[in-house]
Parts: sequence; structure tokens; C-alpha cells
Amino acid sequence: MATFLYRLGRFSFRKRHVVALFWVALLALAGAGAAGAPAAGNSSFSIPGTEAQKAFDLLDERFPGASADGATARVVFKAPDGQKMTDPGNKAAVQDTVDELSGGAEVTQVTDPYQGGGVSQDGTVAYASVTYEVPGMELEESSREALKAAAEDARDSGLTVEIGGDALQAVPETGSAEIIGIGVAAVVLVITLGSLLAAGLPLLTAIVGVGIGVATITALASTLDLGSTTSILASMIGLAVGIDYALFVVSRYRAELAEGREREEAAGRAVGTAGSAVVFAGLTVVIALVGLSVVNIPMLTKMGIAAAGTVAVAVLIALTLIPAVLGYAGRRVRPAGEKSKLLGGGRAKDKADKPNMGTRWASFVVRRPLAVLLLGVVGLGAAAVPAGSLELGLPDDGSQPTSTTQRRAYDLLSEGFGPGFNGPLVVVVDAQGSDDPQAVFQQAGDEIKALGNVVNVAPAAPNKAGDTATIAVIPDAKPSSAATEDLVHDIRAAGADIKDGTGAEVLVTGATAMNIDVSQKLNDALVPYLVLVVGLAFLLLIVVFRSILVPLKAALGFLLSVLAALGAVVAVYQWGWLSGLMGVEETGPIMSMMPIFMVGVVFGLAMDYEVFLVTRIREAHVHGEKPAQAVVTGFRYSARVVTAAAVIMIAVFSGFIGSSDSMVKMIGFGLAIAVLFDAFVVRMAIVPAVLALLGAKAWWLPKWMDRALPNVDVEGESLAAHAGAADKDDEDKELVRA
Repeated sequence: MATFLYRLGRFSFRKRHVVALFWVALLALAGAGAAGAPAAGNSSFSIPGTEAQKAFDLLDERFPGASADGATARVVFKAPDGQKMTDPGNKAAVQDTVDELSGGAEVTQVTDPYQGGGVSQDGTVAYASVTYEVPGMELEESSREALKAAAEDARDSGLTVEIGGDALQAVPETGSAEIIGIGVAAVVLVITLGSLLAAGLPLLTAIVGVGIGVATITALASTLDLGSTTSILASMIGLAVGIDYALFVVSRYRAELAEGREREEAAGRAVGTAGSAVVFAGLTVVIALVGLSVVNIPMLTKMGIAAAGTVAVAVLIALTLIPAVLGYAGRRVRPAGEKSKLLGGGRAKDKADKPNMGTRWASFVVRRPLAVLLLGVVGLGAAAVPAGSLELGLPDDGSQPTSTTQRRAYDLLSEGFGPGFNGPLVVVVDAQGSDDPQAVFQQAGDEIKALGNVVNVAPAAPNKAGDTATIAVIPDAKPSSAATEDLVHDIRAAGADIKDGTGAEVLVTGATAMNIDVSQKLNDALVPYLVLVVGLAFLLLIVVFRSILVPLKAALGFLLSVLAALGAVVAVYQWGWLSGLMGVEETGPIMSMMPIFMVGVVFGLAMDYEVFLVTRIREAHVHGEKPAQAVVTGFRYSARVVTAAAVIMIAVFSGFIGSSDSMVKMIGFGLAIAVLFDAFVVRMAIVPAVLALLGAKAWWLPKWMDRALPNVDVEGESLAAHAGAADKDDEDKELVRA
């Protein structure tokens, strides 16, 4: 592989006009496709195999036109102090709001508080429910504006009016977060590469790659039912890995120049060595993202595959476009150790013999490996302790900042009707095979009333055929509580008894039940996902490093860093530590997808650093250095680059901590702290300590496996035989044949 990539690098450097034109044309084609594609809303959300989804499907079948998955809004009214919502003036204002909302283009139903029991017992709070024909993320902006305008008109009458539900759910915007990440990345790249031009190359090529990936996703969004969140994930991951991969190649190119090689030869060697590491690092990220399909949530599968495609583009750009733009840059990209005149350089380094920080740190670790190893493991173990108290759930309006109308509506409903009113359960009774459906409906309602933690059970509402009914159940506790989850399980247990006696099926659905089922599905998928992703990556790393212990150490170190990161997330977002600093207004259960999302994303990114760092160490060892010295040599050349790449990644993710959305805030913090632990504790401390302790045993591989495995030559050992051996025309012909 190293030989092929070496030729590809030289070809791209020499034929830079052709390569650059290809990528520009691809970007233009993807952009044109995106511009002409119909606007995509949110991907249809379905959870195959869950009871809540089965009930939704049954509602669509038995209650046609009811829009079971349509958006809902609760317009909540509170009377001024000393007044009641039943006062004539207030009642007239509410009626005007109901009439105004009923004329909406996408509205299917609006309930009148005074006819549907929507006034609290003390008369101070009332609400009107609005049902739409499409899901919240697919609502036209005009429908959202009409909803807000109706609420504003009611406020003019002196009422306090807030809006809850998913009708105001908007496509998350991350532009500011990306700008923050790019800004920090630019500063880090300038410091690392010592040149504004060299620093600009990774940014430029990463933006090209993200542009192609996001434009392609946008162009195919309507056809493949890809939601807007798909492009957000793809841009976030694509930007991070695109900068990192380009940084790896540019850094190796400058190191080759410092060795005295010609620029074309340096480009070829950079792609043949660092490019090989990029290929395998990218493969681990792709495996982790595509592996999300094992969860069997279609939306998550599509997001993973789309993001994996963007990563693949980033790899190809690092192998081809980077050497091409290096060819355009010429002598303006300087050898390692030299700075541009603008940054105070323009002269060769005068302290060539002074060890850099990576060398000094690795030498320290090699001298005291056991102490560093114990300190790193104990530190991460302590950070992981809170993970033992992990409680999972999905956020609702109660986790929104108090500044939002959704949160204020949530609090008003809790005040007027009780906390469980914000999470009603919908019980669907399928009595199609029963002799007396009406008796079954009554039995189901009576058994639910007999359960604990129930405030109200509405009368059964049958369909036109009379064979299926819905029963609205109001829990006593808030939606995200363990008591509400227990109630859902109790209703399902009672439904199983009803089915045994009557043959009728009782299903529980609604947003709260769906959240519970999603959480359970994600929990059940975590272990199979870990086995698949870590297992495949373990096999891949065996091929890369030709070792058993090095990949095992990489996997164990990753698990330790993820557990520590989960512990930090629990401490901040569940226990409330440093909540003020992090802007956490409401603590509660950790988002259900957080563990599996962190495993997928962080594993792929962590293996980037593992492959690049350890490949340099193995390269030195293969070329004859003793194990301990190889560790020092590897750090001398790669520690600075890996550190810069990690800082860039942390900056990109940290930009999301300032989001007003609690989910985005939690994801940003979790990924940032995970990269921090993995890059600076595991890869920069535990990895060299373990390699120093193992010595030559670290590279042990059974002879039969050594013979069976393909030799991918990531270290570029075979390049010496090809350096300068072939003329340019021969290399072009060989590249075409390859």
C-alpha cells in the first residue's frame, strides 16, 4: 500500500492541475445538485420492533386521517393575579385564539379548553391542544409563525401565554459552533506549522471535503429521506477529521523536506507514510459510523452512513488534493523547524540539537513507565466512578432552559394540572378479534385506573369500526421519572393479562412511551455495537501494526477513556457539578443515545491518534531502533501533530457547549471531554508507558498469523527501493495500470 500511495502522492503533486480540477468539478456538481434538490425536512422517525411504534402504526391503520405522528402544540394560558380563566373577558380571549388557530393550513384539530376539560381545578390555568397533519420538523415556517402570532394576540389581552409541544421544534443551527471550531483550528495550525500558508491548506481542503459531503447529502435528502440533522453530524465529523488528516500529511511533508528531499519526492513519501496511517484511521471511523446500523433505528443508520461517506471523502482529499495544493504552494511551505517571515522566521532553526517537548515527555515516560501508567489508569478510573450512577432517558420540554416558551409552558401545566400532565400516555386497545370490544375497552380502562401513579384515565375513544380504541392516561409523576417508566411497564403487564383472557391487544404509545422504548433499544444495542466496532477495528489494527498486544492496548485504553467521559457527563448533567459553569439549568437523566454515540464517534477519532502515533513508533522500530528509543523517536515526530489535532477536535466539539439546546450541549461536552481524556491521558501517557513496559514483546505476532496477514507496509519500509528509481513517465504509467 505504501508504494501505491507514494506513487499517488507524486502523481497528484506533478499533475496538480488535473487533480485540482477534478475536486473543483466534483464540488460544483454536488453544489448544483443541492441547489436544485427539493428542501428536505426531518427524516421520518420510526423505531422498528418497539411496542410504541407498533401502536403508532396501528393508529395510522385504524384511525385514518388522525395524523398519529403529527406535530402537537399546547397553548397554555394563565389568568392575571386575582382572576380566573373562566372570567368572561379571559374566556373570550381564549376563544378568539382557538378560532384563529383553527384556520391554520396544516392544522387538523384544535380543542377548546372549556369543552375538553382543559381548565385547572383552581381556574387559573387553561390550555388548548393543536394537532397538525405533519411531524414537527416538517411543519412549514408559516404554521409556526401563525402559532406564535396567535399566542401574542392573546398576550395583548393581559393573559400569560406560553407554547409547549413539538410544533415549535426547529432544525438545529450550528453555524456559530463551526465558526468557533474553525477559528481555534486556524490558530492551532499556524502555531503547529509555523506558516499561514501551510496552516491554510488543511482548512481549505477540509472545507472542500465537507462542502462535497454536505452538498451531496442535501441533494439526496429528499430521495433517501435524510433529515437535516444528518448534514449537521456529517459536517461536524467531516470538518474535524478533514483538518486532522490534512494536518498529518502536511506535517510529514515538511518533515521530509527537512530531511533534504526534493518537494515531489517529499510529497510522495508523505502520502506513502502518513497517508497510509490516514487510510487506516479513516477506516476505523467509517467502521464506527456504519456500525450504528446495528441499533436498527433507520434515522441513526442514515446519519452514520452519510457521515461515513464524508469521512471517506476527507481521506481521498488528504491523499490527492493535499499533495496537489502543496505543489501549487511550492517553496512557500517550509521544512519542519522553519517559520515564515511573517511569523518571525525566514531562517533555518538554530537549535536543531535541542530535544522538543515530545522527545522530553517520551523520555520521561520511558524512564518511569509504571508510575505514569498507574497515575493515568487511576485518574481515569476515578473520573469514571460517577458512570456507575448513570440514568438514561430522553429530554423533554422540562429540560429546556427556563428562558424558552416550551419550558415555561411545561412549568405552567405542571402548576395547574400536575407534573404527569406533560407526559400523557396513549393506550391503544385492539379488540378486533374480541366478541365484545366495548367490554374489553371498559376492562382495560378499569385495570389502568387500579394501578398506582395514575391521576386520570379518560374514557375509551373507539374508531368508526368500533374495533379499536384509544385511552388517554395521565401519570402522577413527570415524564422523565422512574415512576412514569414503571407505570408504562405496569400497563403493559396488565395488557398481557387482558390479551390472555380476551385475545385483545393492549399497546402503550405516546411521546413518553416512545422515549422509554428508544432508551431501552439503545441500551440493548450498546453491547453488540461495542463487540462489532471494537472487534472489527481490533482485526484492522492487527493488520496495521502486525501485533496482538498493541491493538488490545488500544481498545482497552479507549474503553477506559469513554467510561471516564461518561462519568464526567453524569457528574455535570445528572449530579449538577459545575452546572453553573457549563450553563446547565436543569439536571436529569443522561440522553439515551449518549453512550452509543460517544462509543461510535470517539472510538473512530481515538483510533486516528492511535494509528498516527503508534505507526511512527513502529516505523522507527522496523528501521532498527530499540523499543524504548523507538517510542522517543515516534513522539519526537508525531506528539506535536497529535496534540494539535486533539486540540482542534476539542475546540470543534466545545463550541457546541454554548448551545441553548440541552441535547446539543451535552453531546458537545461529552465528545470534547472524551477526546481530552483519550488524546492526552491514554494516547500521550498510557500508550508510551505500556509500550516501554512491554519492550519488544509489544510487537509479538504468532508466526502463522504473520504469514497469513497481508503486508500493508504502513511504515513505508518498501519506499526506499522506489525512491528515485523510476522516472516520471514510468510512474504515471504504473499509476494508470494500478
